[in-house]
Amino acid sequence: MRAQFVLSETWIGLRRNLTMTISVITTVAISLALFGAGLLVNQQVTEMRNYWDQRITLTVYMCNEISPAPTCQENGPATEEDRQNMESILEEQAEVADYEFLSEAEAWQDFQERLGSTNEALAGAAQEGDIPENFRVQLTDPNEYDTVRNAVEGASGVDSVSDDQSVLEQFFGLLEGLKWAALVLAGVQLAAAALLIGNTIRLSAYSRRRETGIMRLVGASNFYIQLPFLMEGAIAGLIGGMIASGFIVATRFTLLTQIEGWFQFDVALSTGSLLYVIGMSIILGVLLCTITSFLTLRRYLKV
Repeated sequence: MRAQFVLSETWIGLRRNLTMTISVITTVAISLALFGAGLLVNQQVTEMRNYWDQRITLTVYMCNEISPAPTCQENGPATEEDRQNMESILEEQAEVADYEFLSEAEAWQDFQERLGSTNEALAGAAQEGDIPENFRVQLTDPNEYDTVRNAVEGASGVDSVSDDQSVLEQFFGLLEGLKWAALVLAGVQLAAAALLIGNTIRLSAYSRRRETGIMRLVGASNFYIQLPFLMEGAIAGLIGGMIASGFIVATRFTLLTQIEGWFQFDVALSTGSLLYVIGMSIILGVLLCTITSFLTLRRYLKV
């Protein structure tokens, strides 16, 4: 009987303030969708960092006949002695896990294989000899690339040194910016949702002040009187969270799928990660609405 009464009062409250309830659900859904998008981007960045940290290489390009570097113009193409000297330097570095030497022919062939399917025009424009022979260096720790770079730069026969880290940091910086922008917007929306929820609960309680007074006279506990209002908030948060879940799934299969397509590697988020974000968003929505309702009742109604 008591459960039936609580559910009845909850339904009455939702129906009486239907417009406000819809506003609460909409605001909660938008804020949770932004919050979930921020979490998804964060997980995608983490997944991609873990993937690329294991594959970041440092490439040491040796001088050839067309190298524009002043040292190459002065000393000419790298000699066999220069190559052996570079091998000695790399072997002495504890930060070097492994390295591979590619001749000009091998470097050109590798370039064709990497870009042939994605940029045929650029791949076709490159001729053998345009890409100098080089050493591909795999690091034990991707954060130690500066140490190895400093060791090989300036060595005899070296044209230039490039590393994947500098390129990837720019991209990861963009994703980090998107994540924080989504989280900040979500925070503003959640604050607005909390204010709207509090106002809705106050109106609902005011419209039922007579019933509340009667319940107090017959000895009902404070929690029992508050329960219908808490249920209203929880239901609004649950519905908002479920709507937000649809937007989160759409984000996963549109924005993040596009990002994954740029790399042509298996860096997709797992279903478990997606369900984790959805679960966190729904729980946050229910807790936000319930806690806001509880605090509103304690401060303004003193039931």
